[in-house]
Amino acid sequence: MWRLGQDGELAPNGFHRHFLSIAQSDTFDKFFVAHGVGLSMGTSDRNDASRRRRWLERMQADQRAFGFRWYTEHLGASSLAGMAMTLPIPVPMDAAAAKVLRGRLKSMQQVVPDVGVENNVAYFTLGAPLEEPGFLRRVLSAPRTHLLLDLHNLHTMAVNFGFDPETYLAALPLDRVIEMHVSGGSFSDGAWLPSGRIMRLDSHSGAVPDEVWRLLALAVPRCPNLRGVTLERMEGTVGPDDMGALHEELRRIRKVVA
Repeated sequence: MWRLGQDGELAPNGFHRHFLSIAQSDTFDKFFVAHGVGLSMGTSDRNDASRRRRWLERMQADQRAFGFRWYTEHLGASSLAGMAMTLPIPVPMDAAAAKVLRGRLKSMQQVVPDVGVENNVAYFTLGAPLEEPGFLRRVLSAPRTHLLLDLHNLHTMAVNFGFDPETYLAALPLDRVIEMHVSGGSFSDGAWLPSGRIMRLDSHSGAVPDEVWRLLALAVPRCPNLRGVTLERMEGTVGPDDMGALHEELRRIRKVVA
């Protein structure tokens, strides 16, 4: 909802104006939640403190406007050495990183009382992928800290790293799940890597695959504090011919939740 202004401040963009007009409509009877990638929860550099402070100040202003029910961020680091990463970079799954992440959640709670992190999707890891559920347990130890369980992230990681997604699910603190994401993806071009290896991509494009639907059906009954499921689709991948399929996916999600 923001862009970086010439003075280095975060300024509202066109999406922000559109969402605000919805919030202020007399007929609007739903609520907003916030989901970000820019706080960079895993960055431990002290020189990054002023950037994070500006982000949270912008969030505070938007909290007054939108009244977010909860606010989640990605698990990794999206700002390193003053550079903005296109995708969040994984963090080590150790005690020091867990302490940093707990501190970030605490700072987020100064803006929105209910906060959380999203399980990672990455193409390399600092530790074994199946260590992540235990790491998330250590991160989400404080009251009102939650997990956003992205099932396509889990599917992507399981395909690329060759582990059983049900084993991962069984180790998660599922009582902490407040929201789930489902989406589609794609596969990389074999020419991208010297080995010719093809990777699953979390591109939020195309239909939700069968494996993600299976994981949704498995996970929903085991998450007693689930408040919502989000269908993700990347801007620029939806045309008029896609609307019927998207509506059907929403109907299918509602049926699983019900």
